[in-house]
Amino acid sequence: MFQRLDLRGSSLTRTELAHKLPRAKVDIDVALESVRPIIDRVRTEGASALRALAETFDGVRPEHLRVPQEAIDRAEADLSDELRQALTMAIEHIRAGHEAQLPTPTQTQIVPGGVVRQRWIPVERVGLYVPGGLAVYPSSVIHNVVAAQSAGVADVALASPPQKEFGGLPHPTILAACKLLGITEVYAVGGAQAVAMFAYGAAGEPGTSDGDVLCEPVDVVTGPGNIFVAAAKRAVHGVVGIDAEAGTTEIAVIADACANPEYVTADLLSQAEHDPAAASVLITDSEEFADACDAAIATQAETTKHSERVKTALSGPQSGIVLVDDIDAAIDVANAYCAEHLEIHTRDAAAVASRIRNAGAIFVGPYTPVPLGDYVAGSNHVLPTGGTARFAAGLNVMVFIKPVQEIEYTRDALASVQGSLTTLANDEDLPAHGDAIAVRIGQADTQKQPETQPQPETEAQ
Repeated sequence: MFQRLDLRGSSLTRTELAHKLPRAKVDIDVALESVRPIIDRVRTEGASALRALAETFDGVRPEHLRVPQEAIDRAEADLSDELRQALTMAIEHIRAGHEAQLPTPTQTQIVPGGVVRQRWIPVERVGLYVPGGLAVYPSSVIHNVVAAQSAGVADVALASPPQKEFGGLPHPTILAACKLLGITEVYAVGGAQAVAMFAYGAAGEPGTSDGDVLCEPVDVVTGPGNIFVAAAKRAVHGVVGIDAEAGTTEIAVIADACANPEYVTADLLSQAEHDPAAASVLITDSEEFADACDAAIATQAETTKHSERVKTALSGPQSGIVLVDDIDAAIDVANAYCAEHLEIHTRDAAAVASRIRNAGAIFVGPYTPVPLGDYVAGSNHVLPTGGTARFAAGLNVMVFIKPVQEIEYTRDALASVQGSLTTLANDEDLPAHGDAIAVRIGQADTQKQPETQPQPETEAQ
């Protein structure tokens, strides 16, 4: 079922490796051409376009694009005790992990009387997208919302596709998770159109309960989705901030002969069940281990619930086994592949993990499978895909925070740097820059202004 790529005995650059490794053939430029008319339509037509697009893509025309509060309350009330407890645990763990990411404000004295303060200010309003295609993802509600709340964002909106079987509303478990997190602004809008709605806002449709304005624009859009969601995020980047182009899931595993093939196979299948286009890649220096995994895959793929989906994903061009000479070569392959999720199943897994530069998240050792991170580890599962982990990071509080420098100098501090500043300004032929200092400092004591000292640092916002 798995294709094999034998790199033993070869010496390839990172670029050559990146081109050889299993990867889905994704043309985001084609997807961009598909989503641009959707974005333009939502921008100009607002809610009426959103309803028409829901009919086309979701098979239902929602009566309520903004989910009524009573529907959110009812969904939470109907939760089973077991699921409520699991969602609550996930919220607690993920909140603890994300609050630990918050940066500390600092104040640095550059010269006596001259300070620079580093402040971290949350954006005002965010739009969070939660997919709803082949599976239901209340976990994505938690990962998106908790990251934004931990950053201090006050105004949070969330969108998830309308479901025909639930009367054009998002899945009840999605709504229940929103209630547990205190989110009241929820939209039954999916795909690229949800991204467009958040980026540009949307006018209400006359004759409906929308009001004049259905949705106000946001400052940042986050959340995973398919290639069309990723393309839409790329298209609106610059109008709003985005987290990353988080597309179809992928996992890579570095394993040596001491790894457990049943564990590794189970983890490869756990991501393959997301989507027929999901990528599962095993990187190993042991042909015997590769054979053992092949045998385990043949068994596990037959017995898992989503067998056909898993088989399609594992037999696709985006999945396979990569044979290498040794663990050093495996690390090189992993750094060239830039996996969304990377598991390490080797003799000294922590040491191997420390040498990984490019991965969305790294799972260390035999008892840290990717599904742990999907739900309750305390990390975030919205991660960069398609090789973008080379430069992008997973969703975290910094996506929702702006670093802002605050500068305050006294008159004497300004005078102490006047000479150098004026020299630099004149060298750049910008003499008015120097004049802006001279008009304050002058030559005579009579021109002195009352001295003010920088105020002590206040509590960060």
